[in-house]
Amino acid sequence: MSNASLSDTLQTLQAGGATYHYYSLAEAAKTLGDIDRLPMTLKILLENQLRFAEEENVSRKDMQALVDWQQDARSDREIGYRPARVLMQDFTGVPGVVDLASMRAAVESLGEDPSRINPLTPVDLVIDHSVMVDKFGNPAAFKDNVAIEMERNRERYEFLRWGQQAFDNFRVVPPGTGICHQVNLEYLGRTVWTKEQDGQTLAYPDTLVGTDSHTTMINGLGVLGWGVGGIEAEAAMLGQPVSMLIPEVVGFKLTGKLREGITATDLVLTVTEMLRNKGVVGKFVEFYGDGLQDLPLADRATIANMAPEYGATCGFFPVDDETLTYMRLTGRDEDQVALVEAYCKAQGLWREPGAEPIFSDTLALDMNEVEASLAGPKRPQDRVALKDMKAAFQKVMDDDGKPVTSSEEKGRLFSEGGQTAVGVEESYEHHDSQEVDLDGEAFRLDPGAVVIAAITSCTNTSNPSVMMAAGLLAKKAREKGLATKPWVKTSLAPGSKVVTDYLNASGVQEDLDALGFHLVGYGCTTCIGNSGPLAAPIEQAIEDGDLAVASVLSGNRNFEGRVHPLVKTNWLASPPLVVAYALAGNVQRDLTRESLGVDRHGKPVYLQDIWPTQAEIAEAVETVKTAMFRKQYAEVFDGDEVWKAIDVPDSKVYQWSEDSTYIQHPPFFEGMGREPDAITDVKEAHILALLGDSVTTDHISPAGAIKPDSPAGRYLQERGVKPVDFNSYGSRRGNHEIMMRGTFANVRIRNEMLDGVVGGETRHVPSGEQMAIYDAAMRYQQEGTPLVVIAGKEYGTGSSRDWAAKGTRLLGVRAVLAESYERIHRSNLIGMGVVPLQFLEGDSRKTLDLTGDERVSIEGLDALSPGGKVKVTIKSDKGEKTFEALCRIDTANELAYYRHGGILHYVLRNMIGAA
Repeated sequence: MSNASLSDTLQTLQAGGATYHYYSLAEAAKTLGDIDRLPMTLKILLENQLRFAEEENVSRKDMQALVDWQQDARSDREIGYRPARVLMQDFTGVPGVVDLASMRAAVESLGEDPSRINPLTPVDLVIDHSVMVDKFGNPAAFKDNVAIEMERNRERYEFLRWGQQAFDNFRVVPPGTGICHQVNLEYLGRTVWTKEQDGQTLAYPDTLVGTDSHTTMINGLGVLGWGVGGIEAEAAMLGQPVSMLIPEVVGFKLTGKLREGITATDLVLTVTEMLRNKGVVGKFVEFYGDGLQDLPLADRATIANMAPEYGATCGFFPVDDETLTYMRLTGRDEDQVALVEAYCKAQGLWREPGAEPIFSDTLALDMNEVEASLAGPKRPQDRVALKDMKAAFQKVMDDDGKPVTSSEEKGRLFSEGGQTAVGVEESYEHHDSQEVDLDGEAFRLDPGAVVIAAITSCTNTSNPSVMMAAGLLAKKAREKGLATKPWVKTSLAPGSKVVTDYLNASGVQEDLDALGFHLVGYGCTTCIGNSGPLAAPIEQAIEDGDLAVASVLSGNRNFEGRVHPLVKTNWLASPPLVVAYALAGNVQRDLTRESLGVDRHGKPVYLQDIWPTQAEIAEAVETVKTAMFRKQYAEVFDGDEVWKAIDVPDSKVYQWSEDSTYIQHPPFFEGMGREPDAITDVKEAHILALLGDSVTTDHISPAGAIKPDSPAGRYLQERGVKPVDFNSYGSRRGNHEIMMRGTFANVRIRNEMLDGVVGGETRHVPSGEQMAIYDAAMRYQQEGTPLVVIAGKEYGTGSSRDWAAKGTRLLGVRAVLAESYERIHRSNLIGMGVVPLQFLEGDSRKTLDLTGDERVSIEGLDALSPGGKVKVTIKSDKGEKTFEALCRIDTANELAYYRHGGILHYVLRNMIGAA
């Protein structure tokens, strides 16, 4: 079967009273070979190749390689994948639109028509990362935070409104609507996509890439999607295929059911731990097994959401009756539901009971074995059983050189049943405890104090069962007379307005309010670092005592310095456990044995006394109605009156303002010619930073608060911006001047070139001076010295943050040399023209005894081939060492991007016919 004859596979099906055409996998299999046991995810990739078979870079060999994958359950074949659509959130979306605007300016400067630069693939941008928890714990918090958000981000929103009218094929969901992944799950996702082509309606799988790593949440709906860097997403929306190796697919078999009292969050933290231990970075994970039969789609989405945390490209759930039930619940049109069923069954994409696809590897979990859990203190894969939380925190303290002794451990008597009858006055002795007076109430702040309790993030607020559990627990606690501790900052930031509707309908929002969990906004708040300030006396006490305090949040990210710069330990938990810890007030309280407090009669109240039953949760979930979804999504793109009133110029090329501190014209295309410059080797580069293992994109490009004495803080103050108006790094991603100053500026990053120093500092080697990494990089640029970064394992783990690569490039870094990479950041580095190199087995910064004073040369960059090796020479006062390193430019497409100086340069030259 040649590519030319592939049109023979075009078939028709009837669904919902309409006729659809589709490229039949069954017909293709007659020539390519049997695909019955091919994983669902690879069937979707095969359909993608089949549908684009007439494209220049798709061959029959690509399709055959997907079918032949079943022989060894792996392949080294590179394919080009074309998603049906692209999803963006505003933190990553703003710089994406800035780049599009810059490309238009570059095209205009080359004498071409700028309106040629438009998304060729449908793009939805959801503004969801900009609301901060400035106000909380009162009924006006939501209104006040939205007002602050609109004022604080007016420049950014004006720019996005301009983009909305300037670009074709580009939609914006205004602020105050919901989190992009939940909006995607509840409204945007279709499972089967359609378009008109040659007078026919073509049906094909709904697929996407997104600029947020948690794009994977949509996998719960049977939609194949994953996070890519903003750079790669821009290329996808401009018609470029996503270059990828056919992945290994790990099968995860689920059996059994969750026990009474165990939540979907407990399940996902268990799955995350298992898969991280298994090692699935760069692989697809596909869930199967009869346990799926009783696993609600919201639970599936919760697991799929956490794919970045367990390191996989995606965590996919196949389509079945539960998929259709959820689509009907969320208000999808009945004709669309009928199409999904008919198409998936015709294509072999429907989950059949007992199905056992071929996988590269497998693991299994009996859900009956899952126990109540949290994860922390700084990695989402580090699961801690609820019963072990007290010991886990004390280990943190021990490791920090500050042993803790609780008063209970100094001899308190046990009450009946082995439970400790501790009351409100229980505290933890430590020489750094601080006395605090907050609004006239005096108390002592101890190590382990929960200063932030946040029900936040797409992970859990998309799931009615855990949200209702939190509300019911709050109701029972309130009935007992329990109250949140005064030092706890509480917040509720749902992923969509539907959550508010059903919390109100069930009556539990009133109980959450009574405990301080008032609505603060619809968006990604605490999990992304938008937790807002703590009360001034609390912050002062933490700093004065150098206290190790805690946050407990229902999110998916808890990396160092992410939630709040003063909160050293951060624990992921289910929404009901977030409420429970707000009541307990300290993570050193063992909630399985110690009381949360006392009731009105002085009797201790334990967690099991107020934990809702599965039957109670199920009854509450019955209040979730289809009408709620239809009402909230009826005018999803309209926005409120403030949004509608934003006035923007009607122009195809953006008019940059030199006075803006949010949006600036980046220098990426300055001096760009129609042909790329020749690649040169790296000669005598200095090391900008010498980093350890698990350096995250948060470490490289923080999203949270901007410190006044940091390079970015100084920049803003020089332009008249007061620290109170700094906003966050994430909100200012449209300004390269701030973002390059923020690169490697995380308050918790540790540069091994400096002993005992924490934060974004380095040593300028020629002078021996210690200074901010940005300041050193600028001095090196003035001296004409190239730079490299050297790191350990899992470099770039975390969010798909394009500025982690863009900032690296702007600082003058030519190459990164690490022991291993997380998938997205490796791709992003290439996309910005920075070469990712990997130590060969046995080599590392430690085996080479690197101090950071060395000079590094890299030879062979002009003669690279995918997966090839380069020669690295390191010189120091001690002598010279030469070794080979693996170039992690893995595919021919990636090599083309690198040769052009980056993926956007390649695309731009392509679009004007110069590449």
